Amino acid sequence: MVSSPTTAEGPKLRRVLGLWDLILYGMIVIQPTAPMPVYGVMTQRAHGHAVTTVLIAMIAMLFTAVSYGRMARAYPSAGSAFTYVGSEIHPALGYVTGWSMAMDYMLNPIVCTILCSKFALDFFPEIPYAVLVVFFISLFTGLNLFGIRTSSRINDTLAAGMGVVILIFLCAAARYIFKTPHDGLAFFTRPFYDPKTFSPAAVLGGTSLAVLTYIGFDGISTLSEEAENPKRNILLATVLVCLITGALASVEVYAAQLVWPGTQPFPDVDTAYVSVAGRAGGAWLFGLINVTLLVATVGSGMGSQLGAARLLYGMGRGNAIPKSFFGAIEPKRRIPRNNVLFVGIFALIGTTFLTFERAAELLNFGALLAFMGVNAASFTRYFLRESQKQLSNFLVPVLGFLVCLLLWLSLSRPAKIAGVIWMALGIAYGAFRTHGFKAELVSFDIPDEGNHTAGAVD
Repeated sequence: MVSSPTTAEGPKLRRVLGLWDLILYGMIVIQPTAPMPVYGVMTQRAHGHAVTTVLIAMIAMLFTAVSYGRMARAYPSAGSAFTYVGSEIHPALGYVTGWSMAMDYMLNPIVCTILCSKFALDFFPEIPYAVLVVFFISLFTGLNLFGIRTSSRINDTLAAGMGVVILIFLCAAARYIFKTPHDGLAFFTRPFYDPKTFSPAAVLGGTSLAVLTYIGFDGISTLSEEAENPKRNILLATVLVCLITGALASVEVYAAQLVWPGTQPFPDVDTAYVSVAGRAGGAWLFGLINVTLLVATVGSGMGSQLGAARLLYGMGRGNAIPKSFFGAIEPKRRIPRNNVLFVGIFALIGTTFLTFERAAELLNFGALLAFMGVNAASFTRYFLRESQKQLSNFLVPVLGFLVCLLLWLSLSRPAKIAGVIWMALGIAYGAFRTHGFKAELVSFDIPDEGNHTAGAVD
Protein backbone atom coordinates (compact mmCIF):
# COMPACT_ATOMS: atom_id res chain seq x y z
CA MET A 1 0.00 0.00 0.00
CA VAL A 2 1.33 3.42 -0.96
CA SER A 3 1.66 5.90 1.89
CA SER A 4 0.26 9.38 1.70
CA PRO A 5 2.59 12.08 0.38
CA THR A 6 3.85 14.50 2.97
CA THR A 7 2.23 17.91 3.25
CA ALA A 8 2.57 20.87 5.53
CA GLU A 9 -0.06 19.32 7.82
CA GLY A 10 0.76 15.64 7.18
CA PRO A 11 3.35 13.29 8.64
CA LYS A 12 6.94 14.49 8.79
CA LEU A 13 10.28 12.90 9.62
CA ARG A 14 11.12 12.87 13.33
CA ARG A 15 13.96 14.92 14.84
CA VAL A 16 15.44 12.33 17.21
CA LEU A 17 19.12 12.10 16.18
CA GLY A 18 21.73 13.85 18.29
CA LEU A 19 25.35 14.60 17.33
CA TRP A 20 26.59 11.21 18.55
CA ASP A 21 23.87 9.39 16.58
CA LEU A 22 24.93 11.20 13.41
CA ILE A 23 28.61 10.38 14.00
CA LEU A 24 27.79 6.72 14.59
CA TYR A 25 25.64 6.63 11.45
CA GLY A 26 28.47 8.12 9.39
CA MET A 27 31.03 5.72 10.85
CA ILE A 28 28.83 2.71 10.11
CA VAL A 29 28.18 3.80 6.50
CA ILE A 30 31.92 4.39 5.96
CA GLN A 31 32.84 1.43 8.23
CA PRO A 32 35.52 1.64 10.96
CA THR A 33 37.21 -1.15 9.01
CA ALA A 34 37.08 0.84 5.73
CA PRO A 35 40.80 0.61 4.80
CA MET A 36 40.96 -3.17 5.29
CA PRO A 37 39.34 -4.33 2.00
CA VAL A 38 41.47 -1.99 -0.14
CA TYR A 39 44.64 -2.25 1.96
CA GLY A 40 46.56 -4.62 -0.30
CA VAL A 41 45.93 -2.78 -3.57
CA MET A 42 46.53 0.58 -1.88
CA THR A 43 49.86 -0.59 -0.43
CA GLN A 44 50.96 -2.07 -3.73
CA ARG A 45 50.07 1.06 -5.71
CA ALA A 46 51.82 3.40 -3.25
CA HIS A 47 54.96 1.26 -3.05
CA GLY A 48 54.43 0.62 0.65
CA HIS A 49 53.28 4.14 1.64
CA ALA A 50 49.66 3.29 2.40
CA VAL A 51 49.50 5.25 5.65
CA THR A 52 50.75 8.36 3.84
CA THR A 53 48.04 8.04 1.19
CA VAL A 54 45.34 7.66 3.87
CA LEU A 55 46.46 10.90 5.55
CA ILE A 56 46.65 12.82 2.26
CA ALA A 57 43.19 11.54 1.29
CA MET A 58 41.82 12.69 4.65
CA ILE A 59 42.97 16.26 3.98
CA ALA A 60 41.51 16.12 0.46
CA MET A 61 38.10 14.86 1.63
CA LEU A 62 37.91 17.37 4.48
CA PHE A 63 37.42 20.16 1.92
CA THR A 64 34.31 18.46 0.57
CA ALA A 65 33.16 17.56 4.10
CA VAL A 66 33.25 21.22 5.12
CA SER A 67 31.26 22.16 2.01
CA TYR A 68 28.66 19.51 2.85
CA GLY A 69 28.42 20.73 6.43
CA ARG A 70 28.02 24.37 5.42
CA MET A 71 25.30 23.59 2.91
CA ALA A 72 23.46 21.36 5.40
CA ARG A 73 23.50 24.31 7.82
CA ALA A 74 21.88 26.49 5.16
CA TYR A 75 19.43 23.81 3.97
CA PRO A 76 18.43 21.30 6.69
CA SER A 77 16.71 19.08 4.13
CA ALA A 78 16.71 15.35 3.45
CA GLY A 79 17.57 15.95 -0.21
CA SER A 80 21.24 16.67 0.50
CA ALA A 81 23.30 17.59 -2.62
CA PHE A 82 20.14 17.59 -4.75
CA THR A 83 18.70 20.43 -2.68
CA TYR A 84 21.97 22.34 -2.27
CA VAL A 85 22.78 22.55 -5.98
CA GLY A 86 19.17 23.10 -7.06
CA SER A 87 18.58 25.92 -4.61
CA GLU A 88 21.91 27.71 -4.98
CA ILE A 89 22.79 27.27 -8.66
CA HIS A 90 19.83 26.06 -10.76
CA PRO A 91 16.95 23.59 -10.31
CA ALA A 92 17.96 21.69 -13.44
CA LEU A 93 21.51 21.18 -12.13
CA GLY A 94 20.03 20.14 -8.80
CA TYR A 95 18.01 17.50 -10.60
CA VAL A 96 21.11 16.24 -12.44
CA THR A 97 23.06 16.14 -9.15
CA GLY A 98 20.25 14.25 -7.47
CA TRP A 99 20.15 11.77 -10.32
CA SER A 100 23.91 11.13 -10.00
CA MET A 101 23.53 10.79 -6.24
CA ALA A 102 20.71 8.33 -6.74
CA MET A 103 23.11 6.13 -8.70
CA ASP A 104 25.70 6.36 -5.90
CA TYR A 105 23.28 5.66 -3.06
CA MET A 106 21.31 2.92 -4.80
CA LEU A 107 24.44 1.07 -5.95
CA ASN A 108 25.96 0.99 -2.46
CA PRO A 109 23.41 -1.55 -1.14
CA ILE A 110 24.18 -3.69 -4.20
CA VAL A 111 27.91 -3.57 -3.47
CA CYS A 112 27.30 -4.43 0.18
CA THR A 113 24.93 -7.26 -0.68
CA ILE A 114 27.46 -8.84 -3.04
CA LEU A 115 30.25 -8.51 -0.46
CA CYS A 116 28.16 -9.88 2.40
CA SER A 117 27.10 -12.85 0.33
CA LYS A 118 30.68 -13.66 -0.65
CA PHE A 119 31.97 -13.25 2.92
CA ALA A 120 29.20 -15.56 4.12
CA LEU A 121 30.09 -18.16 1.49
CA ASP A 122 33.48 -18.54 3.16
CA PHE A 123 31.69 -19.80 6.27
CA PHE A 124 28.68 -21.51 4.68
CA PRO A 125 29.77 -22.77 1.24
CA GLU A 126 26.83 -25.19 1.13
CA ILE A 127 24.30 -22.31 0.94
CA PRO A 128 23.60 -21.11 -2.64
CA TYR A 129 24.84 -17.60 -3.43
CA ALA A 130 21.37 -16.50 -4.60
CA VAL A 131 19.85 -17.50 -1.25
CA LEU A 132 22.42 -15.40 0.61
CA VAL A 133 21.69 -12.43 -1.66
CA VAL A 134 17.98 -12.60 -0.87
CA PHE A 135 18.73 -13.03 2.84
CA PHE A 136 20.93 -9.93 3.13
CA ILE A 137 18.64 -7.71 1.08
CA SER A 138 15.72 -8.82 3.26
CA LEU A 139 17.80 -8.12 6.37
CA PHE A 140 18.70 -4.56 5.29
CA THR A 141 15.12 -3.79 4.28
CA GLY A 142 13.53 -5.27 7.38
CA LEU A 143 15.81 -3.41 9.80
CA ASN A 144 15.21 -0.07 8.07
CA LEU A 145 11.44 -0.58 8.11
CA PHE A 146 11.55 -0.54 11.92
CA GLY A 147 12.28 3.20 11.77
CA ILE A 148 15.08 5.67 12.39
CA ARG A 149 15.37 5.21 16.16
CA THR A 150 15.74 1.45 15.84
CA SER A 151 18.39 1.89 13.15
CA SER A 152 20.29 4.25 15.44
CA ARG A 153 20.36 1.67 18.24
CA ILE A 154 21.67 -1.00 15.87
CA ASN A 155 24.40 1.43 14.75
CA ASP A 156 25.52 1.80 18.37
CA THR A 157 25.93 -1.97 18.70
CA LEU A 158 27.75 -2.39 15.38
CA ALA A 159 30.18 0.45 16.10
CA ALA A 160 30.99 -0.94 19.55
CA GLY A 161 31.58 -4.45 18.19
CA MET A 162 33.88 -3.30 15.41
CA GLY A 163 35.76 -1.07 17.85
CA VAL A 164 36.48 -4.06 20.10
CA VAL A 165 37.74 -6.17 17.18
CA ILE A 166 39.99 -3.38 15.91
CA LEU A 167 41.40 -2.98 19.44
CA ILE A 168 42.09 -6.73 19.62
CA PHE A 169 43.90 -6.59 16.28
CA LEU A 170 46.00 -3.60 17.36
CA CYS A 171 47.00 -5.37 20.60
CA ALA A 172 47.97 -8.51 18.68
CA ALA A 173 49.88 -6.43 16.16
CA ALA A 174 51.77 -4.56 18.91
CA ARG A 175 52.69 -7.84 20.59
CA TYR A 176 53.97 -9.24 17.29
CA ILE A 177 55.90 -6.07 16.39
CA PHE A 178 57.78 -5.83 19.69
CA LYS A 179 58.60 -9.55 19.73
CA THR A 180 60.03 -9.42 16.19
CA PRO A 181 63.57 -8.09 15.58
CA HIS A 182 63.79 -4.89 13.53
CA ASP A 183 66.37 -2.29 12.51
CA GLY A 184 65.66 0.50 14.99
CA LEU A 185 63.83 3.79 14.48
CA ALA A 186 63.82 3.53 10.67
CA PHE A 187 61.51 0.51 10.95
CA PHE A 188 58.81 2.71 12.53
CA THR A 189 59.16 5.63 10.09
CA ARG A 190 59.36 3.59 6.87
CA PRO A 191 55.55 3.28 6.45
CA PHE A 192 55.39 7.09 6.20
CA TYR A 193 58.50 7.55 4.06
CA ASP A 194 60.87 4.97 2.63
CA PRO A 195 63.57 6.67 0.51
CA LYS A 196 64.20 3.42 -1.38
CA THR A 197 60.66 3.14 -2.74
CA PHE A 198 59.12 6.62 -2.41
CA SER A 199 57.67 8.06 -5.61
CA PRO A 200 55.31 11.07 -5.77
CA ALA A 201 53.42 9.52 -8.68
CA ALA A 202 53.00 6.23 -6.81
CA VAL A 203 51.77 7.98 -3.67
CA LEU A 204 49.25 10.01 -5.68
CA GLY A 205 48.07 6.83 -7.36
CA GLY A 206 47.61 5.22 -3.97
CA THR A 207 45.74 8.29 -2.72
CA SER A 208 43.14 7.88 -5.48
CA LEU A 209 42.37 4.49 -3.92
CA ALA A 210 42.65 5.69 -0.33
CA VAL A 211 39.86 8.23 -0.95
CA LEU A 212 37.48 5.27 -1.14
CA THR A 213 38.05 4.89 2.61
CA TYR A 214 36.05 8.09 3.19
CA ILE A 215 33.23 7.83 0.66
CA GLY A 216 29.94 7.70 2.56
CA PHE A 217 30.36 10.66 4.92
CA ASP A 218 27.93 12.63 2.76
CA GLY A 219 25.17 10.29 3.89
CA ILE A 220 24.98 12.26 7.16
CA SER A 221 23.46 15.21 5.33
CA THR A 222 20.51 13.08 4.16
CA LEU A 223 19.41 12.88 7.83
CA SER A 224 19.14 16.66 8.26
CA GLU A 225 15.38 16.51 8.85
CA GLU A 226 15.81 13.87 11.53
CA ALA A 227 18.68 15.61 13.34
CA GLU A 228 18.41 17.74 16.44
CA ASN A 229 19.84 21.23 15.78
CA PRO A 230 20.83 20.34 12.18
CA LYS A 231 22.52 23.69 11.44
CA ARG A 232 25.15 22.85 14.06
CA ASN A 233 25.22 19.07 14.25
CA ILE A 234 25.33 18.15 10.54
CA LEU A 235 28.47 20.27 9.96
CA LEU A 236 30.17 18.99 13.11
CA ALA A 237 29.27 15.35 12.45
CA THR A 238 30.41 15.45 8.81
CA VAL A 239 33.82 16.93 9.61
CA LEU A 240 34.31 14.80 12.74
CA VAL A 241 33.49 11.59 10.85
CA CYS A 242 36.17 12.43 8.26
CA LEU A 243 38.71 13.15 11.00
CA ILE A 244 37.84 10.07 13.06
CA THR A 245 37.89 7.88 9.96
CA GLY A 246 41.27 9.27 8.93
CA ALA A 247 42.81 8.81 12.38
CA LEU A 248 41.44 5.29 12.81
CA ALA A 249 42.33 4.21 9.26
CA SER A 250 45.87 5.56 9.68
CA VAL A 251 46.40 3.55 12.87
CA GLU A 252 44.99 0.36 11.28
CA VAL A 253 47.13 0.74 8.16
CA TYR A 254 50.27 1.75 10.10
CA ALA A 255 50.02 -1.30 12.36
CA ALA A 256 49.47 -3.55 9.35
CA GLN A 257 52.53 -2.14 7.57
CA LEU A 258 54.70 -2.81 10.62
CA VAL A 259 53.45 -6.41 10.83
CA TRP A 260 53.81 -6.95 7.07
CA PRO A 261 56.22 -4.39 5.53
CA GLY A 262 55.13 -2.95 2.20
CA THR A 263 58.14 -4.37 0.39
CA GLN A 264 56.96 -7.94 1.07
CA PRO A 265 54.41 -9.32 -1.44
CA PHE A 266 51.00 -10.54 -0.25
CA PRO A 267 49.60 -13.98 -1.09
CA ASP A 268 46.52 -12.17 -2.45
CA VAL A 269 46.30 -8.37 -2.53
CA ASP A 270 42.48 -8.48 -2.33
CA THR A 271 42.60 -10.21 1.09
CA ALA A 272 45.87 -8.71 2.28
CA TYR A 273 44.58 -7.40 5.61
CA VAL A 274 43.27 -10.83 6.58
CA SER A 275 46.74 -12.23 5.86
CA VAL A 276 48.24 -9.54 8.08
CA ALA A 277 45.85 -10.51 10.88
CA GLY A 278 46.86 -14.14 10.47
CA ARG A 279 50.54 -13.26 10.83
CA ALA A 280 49.91 -11.06 13.87
CA GLY A 281 47.62 -13.37 15.83
CA GLY A 282 47.25 -16.71 14.09
CA ALA A 283 44.23 -18.53 12.71
CA TRP A 284 41.80 -17.24 15.36
CA LEU A 285 42.51 -13.59 14.43
CA PHE A 286 42.38 -14.49 10.74
CA GLY A 287 38.82 -15.76 11.28
CA LEU A 288 37.83 -12.88 13.54
CA ILE A 289 38.78 -10.26 10.95
CA ASN A 290 36.81 -12.19 8.33
CA VAL A 291 33.72 -12.12 10.54
CA THR A 292 34.24 -8.45 11.36
CA LEU A 293 34.39 -7.47 7.70
CA LEU A 294 31.12 -9.32 7.17
CA VAL A 295 29.46 -7.50 10.09
CA ALA A 296 30.88 -4.15 8.95
CA THR A 297 29.47 -4.65 5.48
CA VAL A 298 26.06 -5.53 6.92
CA GLY A 299 26.09 -2.21 8.80
CA SER A 300 27.18 -0.33 5.72
CA GLY A 301 24.48 -1.97 3.61
CA MET A 302 21.78 -1.09 6.12
CA GLY A 303 23.00 2.50 6.41
CA SER A 304 23.37 3.01 2.67
CA GLN A 305 19.83 1.77 2.06
CA LEU A 306 18.62 4.22 4.71
CA GLY A 307 20.46 7.08 2.97
CA ALA A 308 19.11 6.08 -0.45
CA ALA A 309 15.54 6.06 0.88
CA ARG A 310 15.96 9.56 2.37
CA LEU A 311 17.50 10.90 -0.85
CA LEU A 312 14.60 9.56 -2.92
CA TYR A 313 12.20 11.12 -0.41
CA GLY A 314 13.85 14.52 -0.89
CA MET A 315 13.67 14.19 -4.68
CA GLY A 316 10.07 12.96 -4.53
CA ARG A 317 8.98 15.83 -2.28
CA GLY A 318 10.59 18.22 -4.77
CA ASN A 319 8.62 16.52 -7.57
CA ALA A 320 11.77 15.50 -9.44
CA ILE A 321 10.42 11.95 -9.36
CA PRO A 322 6.78 10.91 -8.76
CA LYS A 323 5.77 12.59 -5.52
CA SER A 324 2.81 10.34 -4.71
CA PHE A 325 5.15 7.38 -4.27
CA PHE A 326 8.63 8.72 -3.43
CA GLY A 327 7.48 11.75 -1.43
CA ALA A 328 5.30 9.69 0.92
CA ILE A 329 5.79 9.17 4.65
CA GLU A 330 4.34 6.12 6.42
CA PRO A 331 2.24 7.69 9.24
CA LYS A 332 2.96 5.24 12.06
CA ARG A 333 6.75 5.09 12.05
CA ARG A 334 7.32 8.34 10.11
CA ILE A 335 9.64 6.75 7.55
CA PRO A 336 9.63 6.79 3.70
CA ARG A 337 8.53 3.15 3.61
CA ASN A 338 7.90 3.06 -0.14
CA ASN A 339 11.48 4.13 -0.80
CA VAL A 340 12.99 1.55 1.56
CA LEU A 341 11.11 -1.21 -0.28
CA PHE A 342 12.00 0.27 -3.69
CA VAL A 343 15.73 0.33 -2.90
CA GLY A 344 15.54 -3.24 -1.65
CA ILE A 345 13.92 -4.44 -4.89
CA PHE A 346 16.41 -2.42 -6.96
CA ALA A 347 19.31 -4.05 -5.08
CA LEU A 348 17.87 -7.52 -5.67
CA ILE A 349 17.65 -6.88 -9.43
CA GLY A 350 21.06 -5.17 -9.52
CA THR A 351 22.92 -8.11 -7.99
CA THR A 352 21.71 -10.21 -10.92
CA PHE A 353 23.37 -8.01 -13.55
CA LEU A 354 26.32 -6.31 -11.82
CA THR A 355 29.60 -7.63 -10.53
CA PHE A 356 31.18 -6.13 -7.42
CA GLU A 357 33.89 -4.37 -9.44
CA ARG A 358 31.49 -2.76 -11.92
CA ALA A 359 29.04 -1.67 -9.23
CA ALA A 360 31.84 -0.09 -7.18
CA GLU A 361 33.14 1.86 -10.20
CA LEU A 362 29.67 3.17 -11.01
CA LEU A 363 29.19 4.15 -7.38
CA ASN A 364 32.30 6.35 -7.57
CA PHE A 365 31.05 7.98 -10.77
CA GLY A 366 27.87 9.21 -9.05
CA ALA A 367 29.52 10.07 -5.74
CA LEU A 368 32.24 12.26 -7.24
CA LEU A 369 29.76 14.13 -9.47
CA ALA A 370 27.67 14.89 -6.39
CA PHE A 371 30.76 16.01 -4.44
CA MET A 372 31.66 18.43 -7.24
CA GLY A 373 28.11 19.78 -7.19
CA VAL A 374 28.15 20.41 -3.45
CA ASN A 375 31.50 22.21 -3.65
CA ALA A 376 30.14 24.37 -6.47
CA ALA A 377 27.04 25.19 -4.43
CA SER A 378 29.14 26.11 -1.39
CA PHE A 379 31.34 28.34 -3.55
CA THR A 380 28.25 30.07 -5.00
CA ARG A 381 26.55 30.70 -1.67
CA TYR A 382 29.45 31.57 0.61
CA PHE A 383 31.81 33.33 -1.81
CA LEU A 384 30.09 34.60 -4.95
CA ARG A 385 26.97 35.86 -3.14
CA GLU A 386 28.69 37.25 -0.06
CA SER A 387 29.49 40.94 0.00
CA GLN A 388 32.64 40.29 2.03
CA LYS A 389 34.89 37.83 0.21
CA GLN A 390 36.72 35.49 2.60
CA LEU A 391 39.66 33.45 1.37
CA SER A 392 38.50 30.29 3.18
CA ASN A 393 35.12 30.48 1.42
CA PHE A 394 37.03 30.45 -1.87
CA LEU A 395 39.76 27.92 -1.20
CA VAL A 396 37.75 25.18 0.54
CA PRO A 397 35.13 24.57 -2.18
CA VAL A 398 37.53 25.19 -5.08
CA LEU A 399 40.10 22.73 -3.77
CA GLY A 400 37.35 20.23 -2.98
CA PHE A 401 35.95 20.56 -6.50
CA LEU A 402 39.34 20.14 -8.19
CA VAL A 403 40.27 17.07 -6.15
CA CYS A 404 36.96 15.40 -6.99
CA LEU A 405 37.30 16.32 -10.66
CA LEU A 406 40.78 14.78 -10.80
CA LEU A 407 39.50 11.56 -9.25
CA TRP A 408 36.46 11.49 -11.53
CA LEU A 409 38.65 11.86 -14.62
CA SER A 410 40.74 8.90 -13.44
CA LEU A 411 37.79 6.47 -13.50
CA SER A 412 37.91 3.61 -15.99
CA ARG A 413 36.38 4.03 -19.43
CA PRO A 414 33.63 1.40 -18.91
CA ALA A 415 32.56 3.17 -15.71
CA LYS A 416 32.39 6.49 -17.52
CA ILE A 417 30.35 5.03 -20.38
CA ALA A 418 27.85 3.35 -18.05
CA GLY A 419 27.65 6.49 -15.90
CA VAL A 420 26.98 8.69 -18.93
CA ILE A 421 24.18 6.33 -19.99
CA TRP A 422 22.61 6.62 -16.52
CA MET A 423 22.85 10.41 -16.63
CA ALA A 424 21.39 10.49 -20.16
CA LEU A 425 18.40 8.45 -18.98
CA GLY A 426 17.86 10.90 -16.12
CA ILE A 427 18.02 13.94 -18.39
CA ALA A 428 15.64 12.27 -20.86
CA TYR A 429 13.19 11.59 -18.02
CA GLY A 430 13.43 15.23 -16.93
CA ALA A 431 12.74 16.38 -20.47
CA PHE A 432 9.69 14.11 -20.64
CA ARG A 433 8.34 15.38 -17.32
CA THR A 434 8.67 19.02 -18.39
CA HIS A 435 7.67 18.68 -22.06
CA GLY A 436 11.14 19.53 -23.28
CA PHE A 437 12.12 21.57 -20.19
CA LYS A 438 9.38 24.11 -20.89
CA ALA A 439 7.84 23.72 -17.44
CA GLU A 440 9.41 23.93 -13.99
CA LEU A 441 11.61 20.86 -13.55
CA VAL A 442 11.60 20.64 -9.76
CA SER A 443 10.59 22.61 -6.69
CA PHE A 444 12.43 22.73 -3.38
CA ASP A 445 10.36 22.53 -0.22
CA ILE A 446 12.66 23.23 2.73
CA PRO A 447 10.94 22.30 5.99
CA ASP A 448 11.15 24.22 9.23
CA GLU A 449 13.34 23.01 12.06
CA GLY A 450 10.57 22.52 14.55
CA ASN A 451 10.04 19.39 16.57
CA HIS A 452 8.34 16.81 14.38
CA THR A 453 7.92 14.16 17.01
CA ALA A 454 4.27 14.66 17.90
CA GLY A 455 2.47 11.36 17.86
CA ALA A 456 5.63 9.47 16.92
CA VAL A 457 5.80 5.77 17.45
CA ASP A 458 9.09 3.89 17.96
